Amino acid sequence: MRELTPREIVTELDRHIVGQDDAKRAVAIAIRNRWRRQQLDDEMRQEVAPKNILMIGPTGVGKTEIARRLAKLTGAPFIKVEASKYTEVGYYGRDVESMIRELVENAIGLVREQERENVEDEARRRAEDQLVSLLAPAPPAFDATPDSPDSPERYERTREKIRAMLAAGEMDERRVELTTEQKAPPMMFTGMGMEQMDLDFQGMFEKIMPKNSSSREMTVAEARKVLFEQECENLINQEKVQAAAIELAENTGLIFIDEVDKVVASENGHGADVSRQGVQRDLLPIVEGTTVQTRYGYVKTDHVLFIAAGAFHRAKPSDLMPELQGRFPIRVELNDLTKDDFVRILTEPKSSLTKQYEALMGTESVTLNFKADAIEAMADFAFRVNQTTQNIGARRLYTIMERLLEEVSFEAPDMKMGRVDVNAAYVKERLDEVSQDEDLSKFIL
Repeated sequence: MRELTPREIVTELDRHIVGQDDAKRAVAIAIRNRWRRQQLDDEMRQEVAPKNILMIGPTGVGKTEIARRLAKLTGAPFIKVEASKYTEVGYYGRDVESMIRELVENAIGLVREQERENVEDEARRRAEDQLVSLLAPAPPAFDATPDSPDSPERYERTREKIRAMLAAGEMDERRVELTTEQKAPPMMFTGMGMEQMDLDFQGMFEKIMPKNSSSREMTVAEARKVLFEQECENLINQEKVQAAAIELAENTGLIFIDEVDKVVASENGHGADVSRQGVQRDLLPIVEGTTVQTRYGYVKTDHVLFIAAGAFHRAKPSDLMPELQGRFPIRVELNDLTKDDFVRILTEPKSSLTKQYEALMGTESVTLNFKADAIEAMADFAFRVNQTTQNIGARRLYTIMERLLEEVSFEAPDMKMGRVDVNAAYVKERLDEVSQDEDLSKFIL
């Protein structure tokens, strides 16, 4: 985990997310507390629990993006789940422990990527050795006579010559026959409850399944890639990866639970409401700290950081089970986006929408230039449409930009080094008619 101070974390988040300072400060402190916990002695470290966060605010204001950017910033395993999904299948909904299994899978990917970087040089060397052997196979028996074509000395000279030609790319188009091994495809299990099956069975099944060997002809360039991937796989210590991934998930894992307000039961308390209450009961031990069995081993959730989020339009945080409320001691409210926020969102982030579209059109040699009054006009449209139809926050800008630039996106390949200046008049011409028709704007904007 990178040793970032809260101020550094907020500064990094500011590069991508506009406003919502309270939420940024809360997550920055939570992440720094993780680093502080790692500095403690073993006995005290076990006593320090993460301070989970509840974000309250409408859709599209940055809740998910804050969590996602935070995970990327710190290199932590991260998953986003929707609490409402756990109400759709069966009485208690989807198995809530599956979120921990997904987290471990994410951690496996992160650790494997690190391990892969460590073995790439050796894998590249081994792949080249195999290529040399394919292109210059050893004779059935060596002849000790120095001038013999099958002498060890001449064979080594041939190999070195081929190695030099490979390095220079001179043999990339030469064709070779390569034998590859593939695991048989796993059995597909369907039906409710299969998620809860002992996942060790799956690992055991994979070990006993035979490997399929197949030979095919390909170019040296293609063979180099295949052999490199195979050698990387052979050099990575899978048990080491799994152990490191479990430790990473347990100590730095971050789970974002969205739509948590949708598992609040209404006052009548029957039917689907019983399922929602059941989801809360199932979530409680996961958030409090329990041990979950995964295909890679047992994972403790005691120090996983949970960030829950919801709009809480029809319900209040206090409608959650008291025990679950207590597991989210830090609560932050995120604000609705103003017109000024939309202006900042379109211009300030490192990869703002305007910069993205400028880059996309640049691939067609078309220069897209957004004027200041165009930014103001788009921000005004976004704000007004959100006020008059459903408020979807910053996501409104995606639909507005697509509508605005539909024509230039279509014509760009034929414009040949063209330039498009987007000003307020351009925006008004393309969006005014749609935004004036309230029924049409619901579907288009």
